Amino acid sequence: MVNVDPYMDVENSQQEYIDRLYCPDPHTCLDAVRHLKNSVIGSNKQKGIVIDMGVLPRLFQLLMDKNSSPELMTEAAVTLGSLALGTDKHVEALLGAGLINVVLRGLASPHPKLMEACLRCLRTVLSRKDAPIEVLYDDPSLIPHLIRMAQNNSSSVQECVMTMLYSGCQTSEHQEILCENGALELLTPLLCCNIYRVQIPSLRCLAQMCYQNEKVSDLAVSANYLGKTIPDILVSLMSRDRNPEMQLISAKCMTYMFRAGALSSEDSRIVYKALPTLVRMCQKDIPPADRVEAAETLAYLAEVDTELQRIASISDHLIPTLSELLKYRATNETGEDISYGEVSKRDTILRVINDTSVCVRKDVFDMVVEEVKMAQEMKQAAFKAFSSLAANDEDIRRKIIDTDALMDSIVGAFTDPNPKVRLSAVRCLHSLSRSVQQLRTTFQDHAVWRPLMKLIQNANDDILTVASSTLCNLLLEFSPSKEWFSTQPILECGAVDLLCQLTHREDPSLRLNGVWALMNMAFQADHKIKAQILTTLGSDHLFSLLSDPDVDVLMKTLGLLRNLLSTKPHIDHIMGLHGKQVMQSIVLILEGDHCIEVKEQALCILANIADGDFAKNFIMSNEDVLKKLTIYMLHSNVKLQIAATFCVSNLLWKEEDGSMERQLKLKELGVQQILQQLLNTTDTTLFDRVKTALHQFPSAPGT
Repeated sequence: MVNVDPYMDVENSQQEYIDRLYCPDPHTCLDAVRHLKNSVIGSNKQKGIVIDMGVLPRLFQLLMDKNSSPELMTEAAVTLGSLALGTDKHVEALLGAGLINVVLRGLASPHPKLMEACLRCLRTVLSRKDAPIEVLYDDPSLIPHLIRMAQNNSSSVQECVMTMLYSGCQTSEHQEILCENGALELLTPLLCCNIYRVQIPSLRCLAQMCYQNEKVSDLAVSANYLGKTIPDILVSLMSRDRNPEMQLISAKCMTYMFRAGALSSEDSRIVYKALPTLVRMCQKDIPPADRVEAAETLAYLAEVDTELQRIASISDHLIPTLSELLKYRATNETGEDISYGEVSKRDTILRVINDTSVCVRKDVFDMVVEEVKMAQEMKQAAFKAFSSLAANDEDIRRKIIDTDALMDSIVGAFTDPNPKVRLSAVRCLHSLSRSVQQLRTTFQDHAVWRPLMKLIQNANDDILTVASSTLCNLLLEFSPSKEWFSTQPILECGAVDLLCQLTHREDPSLRLNGVWALMNMAFQADHKIKAQILTTLGSDHLFSLLSDPDVDVLMKTLGLLRNLLSTKPHIDHIMGLHGKQVMQSIVLILEGDHCIEVKEQALCILANIADGDFAKNFIMSNEDVLKKLTIYMLHSNVKLQIAATFCVSNLLWKEEDGSMERQLKLKELGVQQILQQLLNTTDTTLFDRVKTALHQFPSAPGT
């Protein structure tokens, strides 16, 4: 008996038909291409073998050779299309060999089957993640050509074209190009064609074109087909008898039109159709991927409108439904939980990644990876939706926080390996931290500042921005969290160091959050904390922030300085160390081209300085500052009048040492006369400030 190696037979067979690819006889070559096509269908292993054997140049040659028969060229294109369905490595090899240029030439073929085979191949490549979509725009004639093809061809061609246009619409420039070349006019009738595989990519293309684009959204709202506008067509596609995916994407299109300003939040199609559809698509009977997309779209819809947030929160048990996304468990085809525990799944993945000697069945590994990925996407979507719903309304925040184990889920997500999950979790916490009541209760019970501080230590800029905003809320004067920061050693918890580092960042939002949190921390703080802030921040950097180009950073820096300069001992101590710099900075702001709010803060800081026992001498010895106070007392803006008058009142206070000398000097500057003029004011707050100041003068008229 002779033993024959089966693998040797397979290899010899492959080599035989590959050799036949180069045969000059067209019938032999066609038979070889068909054999090759059949061998790679459904087998990534075979695709890899064929590519490694170097057949791509021959397939390209057959496809471009004018002497090749249309049938042979079509079979070559179909084979390339099958290879493009392989792995990322396979597609990379195809692109490197020049696949795009070859199939683009085939789009101009007069032979329908060849043209469609090339189109399908191109669609396969461009609909993948990280596809080279720029090829759609390199040649200005390609987009118009694709649109003409979809207008005059079969539904399969329309499906391919709309899929490519959807995949290739990723920037505002792409949106404009598609719109200018008639994409809206193309897809409007396609939405009504009742061919599901054409409608879905057409809907997705419409959504991509309208996303954050006011011009395209306005055009889409006004476009119509057979007397029906696109929004009205979308309403019909959201009917309950439609496929869930179709309902979902139609609602997504409406959402993007609304957020772009083309539809009103009061539009009945938004309130009574799009919003309820998105809520319904979050239900348990909807496929997991669609539930994720629905929750994220709902979050985007309600993000900026308080009334939509309120309506959504009371619609169809939405909050409990979203909480179920945080407890996602994958099920098999019979609806039973897959038998792998979450811990064992993660352990399996980590062992496979870290130990190449561990053998795990590929199908088991893939299932584990997909399940963990889906669980992460579910969490991310739920946190996004909760964040939007809780943005403005206290009652909604309470309902969300009362959801079973929500805070545990948020805190647990801070250590999730997926940064998108961590970001969505901290955004949710940020929305909830706007609640005074919850800061005093739930946040205190769960001590959320501890894991938040750990998260901030190694966070990327996106997470750091939101986390530091949350920290600002935790440091508000009424928050028990601030007491924790006040009682723990500051250096030990690292809060001051972290916040001071943020004030050095180039990103204005990070600088703002750093200064803002320090301002909240300094409010009514003891001397130890104020000294720590000043030492860590550095006086030079503090005063450089007073010339920050971002007005919000400037405002919060003034607020920080104002909070540092509070209570007499602190005022006198800080002014004793940095009085000259403080006064120079305040004068520059009062003389500069700043808004009313900035100058008001500067005057309030002067009022605090005037409350010090010794610090007030910095004002009294500065003739320029005193003249500025009199000018601002007569300013056209009442806020500046009030702040300036308050400062003067503190300088005049008769119960303090040296008051007689200060009263005399201010009287010589005409302050008393100005105060008497201000008694005619109609503003009650200013009137009270004026009366208080006049009372400080001996036997002052009007007292």
